[in-house]
Amino acid sequence: MRRSLVVVGAGPAGLSAALAAAEAGAEVLLIDRNERPGGQLVKQTHRFFGSEKEYAMTRGYRIAEMLADEARNMGIEFMTATALGLYPDRVLTALHGDEYIKIKGDAFIIATGASEKFLAFENNDLPGIYGAGAVQTLMNVYGVMPGKRVLMVGSGNIGLIVSYQLLQAGVEVVAVLEAAPKIGGYQVHAAKILRLGVPIKTSRTIKKALGKERVEGAVSIGLDSAWNEIPGTEENHDVDVICIAVGLKPSGELAEMAGAEMRYIPELGGKVPVRKGFATSVPWIFVCGDASGIEEASSAILEGKLAGLEASAFLGKSHPRRAELEIELNKELETLRRGPFGEKYRRGLMKMGGYDV
Repeated sequence: MRRSLVVVGAGPAGLSAALAAAEAGAEVLLIDRNERPGGQLVKQTHRFFGSEKEYAMTRGYRIAEMLADEARNMGIEFMTATALGLYPDRVLTALHGDEYIKIKGDAFIIATGASEKFLAFENNDLPGIYGAGAVQTLMNVYGVMPGKRVLMVGSGNIGLIVSYQLLQAGVEVVAVLEAAPKIGGYQVHAAKILRLGVPIKTSRTIKKALGKERVEGAVSIGLDSAWNEIPGTEENHDVDVICIAVGLKPSGELAEMAGAEMRYIPELGGKVPVRKGFATSVPWIFVCGDASGIEEASSAILEGKLAGLEASAFLGKSHPRRAELEIELNKELETLRRGPFGEKYRRGLMKMGGYDV
């Protein structure tokens, strides 16, 4: 197959990038391993913050539906396929059903999102231990309760939101553990579960899972200011599910495979492609969303639009309002990143620097 612009990943960033590029006149192929476009939005039942432009007061799964409908109406080609590799000769290999295919592209946008981080602790391979994303998928996509009593490990926004969704589904959340001395997510999310009687225990983490064939309990332990375990502070938890919500790491491996310069930046979640704007050191590869640094879905949507504008211009299909739109979108991103929660990401961007032209 040969296509002008290939967008890998149909989450909020990928969908937005495909829409912006198509609007500029580029021929776009959007691929994703899932049959249903939307990425993480598909499992998000909570309403978004921000302005009307960032879909404020709209639930995540509805945003996914809206973006996917818009892509269909614009005639964007969508393919369910799992990307396997991206090579310096501008060929993407993928698994499409049972068929191994090659897609030759003039430019690629990598919007592959992120994968969940995990923790090393005793018996962490027992059935009944899930990442927060898996729990969201079970409940919000398939309507399956993961268990009856859950211990949540991690108090970032994902851990707090999933805890609330578990409570809404009738699952008991016995506690939320946070290794840091303070809550990691927004206070508004923490307040919801605190009002419902769920304790959030800071400076505490999981030590081991109990059980032989499946999770039958858990042991947590207190941590000192140097993150060392404090003997004698162990606490037993009667649970049948342990949910791990300790953050995400960017999935930028395709860009790296094709030769893009990478850099480890903790503030962005780990190893990310070095970019200037949204272009990597490989001129025909662009990156946006969590694949370039962990942030919120609203930011991913804005980044996707900007990446789509850049990639289409690279292909000679510059949007007639490109300059105006870029100013507007960058202002919205700047607004989103103000305040204490955006400070970390801003530090990461400063470390990024950008490749030498």
